[in-house]
Amino acid sequence: MSHLILTTNGFAPRHLREAGIANVVLGFYPRFVRGPLPPDEQLLTGLEPRSAKHRNHGEHWLDDALRSWLKGYGTRDIGLFALCEKFDSIEIWVDPQANDQLVLAWLLDLLRSYKEITTKLSLVYTDDAITKYHPQSLAKWKLPVFKVGDGHLTIASRVWHAWRAPTPEPCFDLLAKDLTILPRLRPALITMLEELPDVETGLGENEMGMLGWIEDEGTEPQEVLRAAELRELYNEGEADEMLCALMQCRAPAFLQPGATSLDQSQPTGPFDYEGGPLVLTELGRAVVAGEEDFSRRNPIHRWWGGTELTNERLWRWDRKARSLIAP
Repeated sequence: MSHLILTTNGFAPRHLREAGIANVVLGFYPRFVRGPLPPDEQLLTGLEPRSAKHRNHGEHWLDDALRSWLKGYGTRDIGLFALCEKFDSIEIWVDPQANDQLVLAWLLDLLRSYKEITTKLSLVYTDDAITKYHPQSLAKWKLPVFKVGDGHLTIASRVWHAWRAPTPEPCFDLLAKDLTILPRLRPALITMLEELPDVETGLGENEMGMLGWIEDEGTEPQEVLRAAELRELYNEGEADEMLCALMQCRAPAFLQPGATSLDQSQPTGPFDYEGGPLVLTELGRAVVAGEEDFSRRNPIHRWWGGTELTNERLWRWDRKARSLIAP
């Protein structure tokens, strides 16, 4: 029997491929936890057979694939749906991180109308990131395999459409629903709600974690980024972007006295890692203490799923009450 494994990120396939547990292993690269979401049409086009629509690198889902990965099941021009039809069984291996759960919701919503694919589709949940394990170890794993049914597809579709909604309300409302059929989705939604501006500080959980990591005598930027890495939510580029936003603004939460740019309130591009330790400003210390609101001192413009957050339209999260606060 031919067996296909799809993963919810682009790093796991190499390990699973070397483990030799499937004929073909491929991953998906979308990042849904930060920045504006790609239009559904763009996401779907990326999975279609290669055509004139895919002019730039990265616009086709197999742009970074090697021909050897497909092992006679197709070329690098094949579309996802045509590839899936070639296999007797398909598993989606799902890492526990929030972005992986959102990718899972997107995939199941996408595949919902393809019964010829969903009837041979199963889910495999991992307790940790696959990339943390050697292929020899992965080959010995005996993880439960869950056959995908209508219940999985229905819940995944609700979650995906809630994440794309123009306000966080649909995601918050889902917490009152039974999501146990996809057990990692509820923790993922809570994690993302905690990234909304806090009702007291105006910053999300990861932003507060970064500020809390800075020592009085100063802390190297690479060490501050570890605060984001520990939650395993954002990748390195996203964490770097978040760190920049806390300094390159009207009223910075910290300064980097040794940076080459003297005006640290103006965007300068990638973070200056050679500029030396970061030091909290008076505002930064007050925010960490819960005595000041960062959003009242700075312009806010960022995306949370399909929600555009601005100072005038700032949805907030109350950590103590675990509730959503409307603008």
